[in-house]
Amino acid sequence: MTLFTNPVSSTAKTDSAFDDLAASLGDGRPHPTEEALVQLGRALMTELVDVISDTALEDYQTLLGEALIGAFHSAAGRIERDADRARDAMRALDRHFDGSEAADTELQDATARARAGDVATRAGELIRDAAADAWTVATGEVWTAWRGSRRGTHLTAAQLEAKQAIRAIRDRRAGEAHPGGPVIAFRGAPSADTAEDAGRIFDALNWTKQAWPDMALATTGAKGSEKLAIRWAQQKGVTLILARADFDAHGKAAPFRANDALIALEPEICLTLAQSLAEAKGEGRPFGPALNLGQKARENGVRHLPIRARAA
Repeated sequence: MTLFTNPVSSTAKTDSAFDDLAASLGDGRPHPTEEALVQLGRALMTELVDVISDTALEDYQTLLGEALIGAFHSAAGRIERDADRARDAMRALDRHFDGSEAADTELQDATARARAGDVATRAGELIRDAAADAWTVATGEVWTAWRGSRRGTHLTAAQLEAKQAIRAIRDRRAGEAHPGGPVIAFRGAPSADTAEDAGRIFDALNWTKQAWPDMALATTGAKGSEKLAIRWAQQKGVTLILARADFDAHGKAAPFRANDALIALEPEICLTLAQSLAEAKGEGRPFGPALNLGQKARENGVRHLPIRARAA
């Protein structure tokens, strides 16, 4: 079931920053406006979902939807790397600048490539984010980048990899890799995706945000309840740390090794939802990795709070 009717998208308001940046290039050819790029991302995803829904391809809807978003994420990353290479060339040319006309032309060309690349990168990110928002509205699922970090073009949640954040915590270095505040860990059952589950998850996370306003949310990014928590973080602008389960490296132990990474983040509290709160699903077996995180929290002296149904 889709739990999100039509959340206010971060791309809903037109920000003239992109249009101003594009205009500053001085290119004689027009650039698409930010509004047009956002509309393109939404239209592409909406068309994909409309075409494959209620067909035999519906079983592959998640794969196809994530592939579409990931394509623009990958393209933006490639363009950004090209722009970075142009900036490296700029620095080298500047260091060895001899005042000649040829050197000046080379420096101007490298500068133009870097600036054009920045605009193109931003365009790709706008399309990606709009498609991702449309995907969540249509399916209730949240897309996250499986390689690298997702750099939001608007006020979305910053995203860090767990290894990166653990390293920053241990080294106590400031910078982009640091989660920037107390860490709240959450693990939940994939089946806990009903409206009742969502409400209680959001209640718990809203409570933690009141207690730790500068919190970061750490989870593995698994489907179901953890995707709901990720969506909450994006809506609240909360930093997100992903401790992904690496099945290639750890096999069946991967979900439990991911819990080790969550504990290594030194969370203030661990929230767990081991099974759906809905009566129809409540008789199923509890989700082992969520129970395991609670156990590891107690063993390491970390506060543990299981999410429960509202009192009658």
